[in-house]
Amino acid sequence: MDFLMCVIGLVMFIEGFPYAAFPSGMKQMLALMRDQPPGTLRGFGLILMLGGLLMIWLARSGG
Repeated sequence: MDFLMCVIGLVMFIEGFPYAAFPSGMKQMLALMRDQPPGTLRGFGLILMLGGLLMIWLARSGG
């Protein structure tokens, strides 16, 4: 349970950092994302998810 809490805390930190450090840039980025078609956003999300799973797999397998 401690590990899960650390992971969630790290995700929250990473997600919140750009908004705190670059609020204007994040507003511009969100405006660009709003103009993208759903398929593009879905594809980008799937690529990020697969990359995350690959990183977890590599870390857990000792690679």
